[in-house]
Amino acid sequence: MRDKEIKFIIISLIMAAIVGGFLGQLIGEYLPDGAVKTLFVKSMDIGIGQRGVSVNEIQEPIYINLYSISLAFGLLIKINFVSLLMIILVIIYFKWWYL
Repeated sequence: MRDKEIKFIIISLIMAAIVGGFLGQLIGEYLPDGAVKTLFVKSMDIGIGQRGVSVNEIQEPIYINLYSISLAFGLLIKINFVSLLMIILVIIYFKWWYL
């Protein structure tokens, strides 16, 4: 597989996660309270950084101060049901048409 195709697949997967997360939050806001709303709104945070006090608090990056150089490390990925569904659909699409 060429390098250009791999970049296109990675960008497509990232865009699927972003659009899916946005759609999941948007749909979840208009649903009545219950299990279905929880399915759409609840997300799992995967990341590197300092944990906050509460579950919904944004994780702060890890700071390293070396006198003349300060470094910050952090990565947070929020995955909800719709973003996971969109990623699976993109994988199926590429498997069907490209691979």
